[in-house]
Amino acid sequence: MSNEPTHRHPGRAHRWWFRTLVQTLGFAAVGIGLIALLGVAQRVGWLSDSTGISTAATQGDVVYTCPMHPQIRQPNPGRCPICGMELVVAAPGGQADDHSVTIAPAARRLANIQTAEAKLVPLDRTIRAVGSITFDESRVATIAAYVDGRIERMFADYTGVPVVKGDHLVVLYSPELYSAQFEFLASQRRLREVSNRGNSGLAETQERLADHARQKLLELGMTAKQVDELRASDKPESRLTIYSPIGGTVTEKLAVEGQYVETGQPIYRIVDLSMVWLVLKLFPEDATSIRFGQQVKAKVQSLPRETFDGRVAFINPVVDPRTRTVDVRVEIPNPKGKLRPGDYATATITVPVGPAGEIYDAKLAGKWISPMHPQIVRDQPGTCPICGMQLVPTSDFGFSREPLPHPESLVVPRQAVLMVGDHAAVYVETEAGKFELRPVTLGLFTAKDAVILSRLEPGEKVATAGNFLIDSQMQLSGKPSLVDPSRAIVSQPDDHTHDHVDVKPLSGSAGKAIEQLYTVYVSIQKSLAKDTAVSKEQATNLSQAATLLSSEKDLPEEVTRQAALIAQEAATLAKGNLEQDRAIFKTISHAALHLAAVARGSEAKRPLIQYHCSMVEGGQGDWLQFSDHLLNPYWGSQMLHCGDTIRTFPLAGASAPDHASQHREPADAKSSTAEGKSAATKSAKGE
Repeated sequence: MSNEPTHRHPGRAHRWWFRTLVQTLGFAAVGIGLIALLGVAQRVGWLSDSTGISTAATQGDVVYTCPMHPQIRQPNPGRCPICGMELVVAAPGGQADDHSVTIAPAARRLANIQTAEAKLVPLDRTIRAVGSITFDESRVATIAAYVDGRIERMFADYTGVPVVKGDHLVVLYSPELYSAQFEFLASQRRLREVSNRGNSGLAETQERLADHARQKLLELGMTAKQVDELRASDKPESRLTIYSPIGGTVTEKLAVEGQYVETGQPIYRIVDLSMVWLVLKLFPEDATSIRFGQQVKAKVQSLPRETFDGRVAFINPVVDPRTRTVDVRVEIPNPKGKLRPGDYATATITVPVGPAGEIYDAKLAGKWISPMHPQIVRDQPGTCPICGMQLVPTSDFGFSREPLPHPESLVVPRQAVLMVGDHAAVYVETEAGKFELRPVTLGLFTAKDAVILSRLEPGEKVATAGNFLIDSQMQLSGKPSLVDPSRAIVSQPDDHTHDHVDVKPLSGSAGKAIEQLYTVYVSIQKSLAKDTAVSKEQATNLSQAATLLSSEKDLPEEVTRQAALIAQEAATLAKGNLEQDRAIFKTISHAALHLAAVARGSEAKRPLIQYHCSMVEGGQGDWLQFSDHLLNPYWGSQMLHCGDTIRTFPLAGASAPDHASQHREPADAKSSTAEGKSAATKSAKGE
């Protein structure tokens, strides 16, 4: 074998590196070509977004909008002319209005958006509560010594012994009792002697002494039967048998045989367990829904398969400050002694959901009930055998004599409701694929449903799944969403104003008072728009005009009520706090809106215009002006022209303009935009 080293040929190494480089460049070129081809395919429309949510860049020109003012839409980036915020690209789809978004069918399937119909259904509310079994306090007795002595014998010699009324419990030796018996027998003998002599005056005196001696024996613990037996035998006894005053169970044995006891010292505690109490802890809002005598179904831990029926006997009028609950006492019959004090229990109370009023219970209809013991129910009036109180009609506690129609409630599935702070909203499908954010007023919740009190109609469809995808599209579109509660909940003008406007003319002093009220109100609105707090003169004038109007006779009830409210609120103005004045002005404005919809002075010359600003914290940012030059009293110079024209309230006797046409931009929109942009720019610069 040769020992010379082996050398590679230089030409082969160069060719190998060249082939590797060519292959790498070839793969890179192919990849770049595929990417370029994919881009061309998407641009010419060969490929499309499979989700169905397209972007503005692929469908047309890019539109920029303000996240806080979605009505601002322009083709170029920049800042909002109202609030100065940076504009963002508006999300595609659903640009029909400022309060809804449209979801494409493909996106809807992908996000699993589901809807359900709002329905009117008869509904029962089930209140669930926990509590514990305890003694009926009216059925507890303590056996105590009526006289000093020594316990000779105890018949109930351990705890838990059942006794019946009249059972003998204790034999007590008492010298004091023996002396009292001897005194009683002596008085009886003297009475007989005096009676035989025929001296009526002395006999009457002796009879009183004999009665006094007899009463003393009763107070020392002897029964009337025992006293009669003593008089018949004419022989005093030094030992007294004590009998049980009630039937029940000995729950405490407090003495032993041979023990000396003093007057009043307890010996036994006996409880009648044929009736027990279930003490429940209810939240205050639940406690207000129930009433005395209402049926309750309870289960205890030790008997999970059995249900016990009881009735509400007492609702504590005081809320426990520590637990923030209300104690509700339920009486439950316990004839077999299955319920044991101290055991935990759960209870259900069924309450019809609907307007407060009478309820129907077949067992109580047309009956009479004890006001202290709801288990005592009779067909006729009388007295309670337990407490002796007069029975009262069950109708006094709200129970109907005849069956009542079950009230219906508007309900949606619980998952349809989105909570925003203390408010609630749902997404309503107004058209196929078009969802609108709708603030609603909630009633109570059941296990599956939520009761809706306002702003939703039967038959409307609400989103029950995919709500947050819809909300994300609303956010990307710069529309009201759950990000900002004030915009999400109150993105519409005050819904409490009248849709039907029927303005009545007021003449004389009433007409002058209402026009004076409007004049002072508008002067306050102008002051707040200038960032000036309300003056004492303005507050006094508004209060006086409202008070004068509310005191006028023969006015519509709505006018009197709203004028009184304005007078009450006006008295709290002019404290030198601008923000406080604006908060009070909002309440006054809502009352003024109601007034403008129903009454004007007969000599009025100018109509009132309603404006709304969705940027007001807490919503309901409405106000009135005589002028169509919008001046925002809630923001002043910060956003002086932020708002929308809602409607024009006509003068008395004139017809109202079409409501739909009232949602327009201010007449001076261009100057408003310019001023708003200037103010926003100054705000952004910190001036």
